[in-house]
Amino acid sequence: MVEIRDVDILLAEDADTDAEMIMRALRKLSTPSSFVRVRDGVEALEFIFRQGSFVSRSPAQPKLVMLDLKMPRLGGLDVLRRIKTEDATKTIPVVMLTSSAEERDIVASYQCGANSYLVKPVNFTSFTEMVSQAGWYWSAINRVPS
Repeated sequence: MVEIRDVDILLAEDADTDAEMIMRALRKLSTPSSFVRVRDGVEALEFIFRQGSFVSRSPAQPKLVMLDLKMPRLGGLDVLRRIKTEDATKTIPVVMLTSSAEERDIVASYQCGANSYLVKPVNFTSFTEMVSQAGWYWSAINRVPS
């Protein structure tokens, strides 16, 4: 069992390099944010719905889910659909954070309920700046129903 208290940001990212850059950017936020990284869509849903190794985590939902589109076991769109169709989770903001700039992926994400769609920049500085701004806005400024 993983002991996890309240989490501001759930990061679902399978690529270790991208995850490390995202976590580094999130650590630099002016407001302290706690975050958890999961490596695929199955773990993301287990976290959200308090199942598997996350069964004992705090019942408070994250203020933001940063979700990669293409992940092993279960893709980001499937995770997004599940989050947005459940009454208990549909108000959680979900930001798609992906390398795909394909129009069909953008359209599908918004049709499934994404709150934002961000394409990962190739440049390290641009990447970390974008993640910091998105993380700060969605976890510190944005308000969702309790």
